[in-house]
Amino acid sequence: MKVLIDIGHPGHVHLFKNFAFEMQKKGHEFLFTCREKEFEIELLKTAGLRFVSFGKKYNTTSGKLFGLLKFDILEIIQGLKFKPDIFMSHGSPYAAHASFILRKPHISLEDSGNWEQMKLYLPFTSCVLTPDVLVEDLGEKQIRYQSYHELAYLHPNYFNVTGNYNSILKLSPDDKYVVLRFVSWNASHDKGQKGFSEKEKSRIIDYLTSRYKTFITSEGYLPKKYHKYKIQISPEEIHEVLAGAEFFIGEGATMAAESGVLGTPSIYVNSIRRSYNEDQEKYGLVFNFQNEKGVMEKIKEIEKIPDLKKTFAKRRQKLLKNKINLTAFLVWFVENYPQSKKVINNNPKIQFEYR
Repeated sequence: MKVLIDIGHPGHVHLFKNFAFEMQKKGHEFLFTCREKEFEIELLKTAGLRFVSFGKKYNTTSGKLFGLLKFDILEIIQGLKFKPDIFMSHGSPYAAHASFILRKPHISLEDSGNWEQMKLYLPFTSCVLTPDVLVEDLGEKQIRYQSYHELAYLHPNYFNVTGNYNSILKLSPDDKYVVLRFVSWNASHDKGQKGFSEKEKSRIIDYLTSRYKTFITSEGYLPKKYHKYKIQISPEEIHEVLAGAEFFIGEGATMAAESGVLGTPSIYVNSIRRSYNEDQEKYGLVFNFQNEKGVMEKIKEIEKIPDLKKTFAKRRQKLLKNKINLTAFLVWFVENYPQSKKVINNNPKIQFEYR
């Protein structure tokens, strides 16, 4: 089987890489396509995955419209060359459109529920796999599974913390540190949304830097006064670093969820609500805020929790017991598609064979 996967975010490389590794062991062939956005190319290279880059992504409205046509055409060309049996993506309109033109199925994963994006790909998609906590009803194409995208790569079967995080950050063994994440607000679903104000951002950074080693990862522009805190690591090391942090604070839903899955206290600040982050809050792993109000108080509250790491490790174990191994489930689903779609629609509990 040949599978073409389109990547639109660094997190998508993590989402699909273990699935590709497991499928390649079985003799299946893969090609990834991407744009130059953040760390996608570095991550694909590090993973040793075959890929084609379509060049830089566009951020303006007119640029995005031009990019939709350009990247559609480039995806179709790669489809003609590679001749995949299946297209896959995390909600990529380019993969969906190319699959439709080339008369091949497109299997999409979706966990954001962004209708602006889904309208572009859903009509051309054969099947959409979503976490069961996603509130959006996507119709008969939707198949729900009891897990998160983050467990495709942070499940204990695929990721084990080495404890080298302080070494990676060039810290002494006793140094405690925190990680902050700021987003660029350039994505289509970010229009009209917000996270921290510059004033509150400055107040929180001042507080944290007086108590911890502080590292900032930023998707876009970072003011010069914060440059000394900018994290300087390889992209593939970020999960090890998140696992060792005292806590995470950020505007990015994916990194907040990753921290929670790893058992690191996580504060997510964004006016966009995410169902998987809210589900993690039920386990006491992620704390969600639609604006900055109350964030400083939550930081101080977390600091008072005794045996912080042990407490959150126990919370993580409770979560893991209730979720399936998404990668193992994907291998079964794709290898047996389209029959697998009929099987799980008739018997949704079959997913629990993949833990």
